[in-house]
This record gives sequence, C-alpha cells and structure tokens, in this order.
Amino acid sequence: MEIIETTYRTFSGIKKIAELPKRKGSQYIIYQDNQPKYYVDLYDLSIESNAMMNSLVLCAKKTMREVLEVINKRNNINLSLPKITKLGISKKLKSETKHIDLKPLPEKWLDYSL
Repeated sequence: MEIIETTYRTFSGIKKIAELPKRKGSQYIIYQDNQPKYYVDLYDLSIESNAMMNSLVLCAKKTMREVLEVINKRNNINLSLPKITKLGISKKLKSETKHIDLKPLPEKWLDYSL
C-alpha cells in the first residue's frame, strides 16, 4: 500500500506520521506500538475485520478511538491513531512516498462484539 510519511515539527519534538494520499473519512491507518501496522476501511465490507469494525464504529455510534481503547484493554495491546500534536500547532517539514504492507486488524481481536 502506498502511503505518505510526513515529518512534522511540534513543541514536543519531531514526529513522523503515515498518511493515506487520498484519505476518505472511513479510512484509518492504525498504529501498534507507535508504528503503522494496520489499515481499516469501514466501507470495504469484503474484508471480514472491516465489516466487524463497521459494526463497532458506525452501528454502535462510537468513535474509532473509543473502539481501539476497548480492543486494547481486552487484548492487552497498544493500538492507536496517530495524532500530530495536542496543541494543534505544528510545522510540516517534509513528505515522502513509501510502500508499506498494512494488514487488516486480526478478527480475533474484534470477536468480543459479536
């Protein structure tokens, strides 16, 4: 999968964030242990884990961050969505295109909802 790795300067230091070139509101890159690891598209129901996430986020009317918190607690893992800065002040330093193999979330982590 092609992503854009953008480097930002914030008050807390330099941060690299993986972003989708043409992101839609239903697409997310999920980080595990501060590294981009998984890709979720809530409207791509051909992948079972995406369909399960669709149910958890859209049908249950929860945010993606709330769902990830529950998954983290139940499976003792560290999933997160990237956030550039808490204050909202950052400066974009550079961007480069990379190819990374991002997998869908494992279904066993999402089984609690069914």
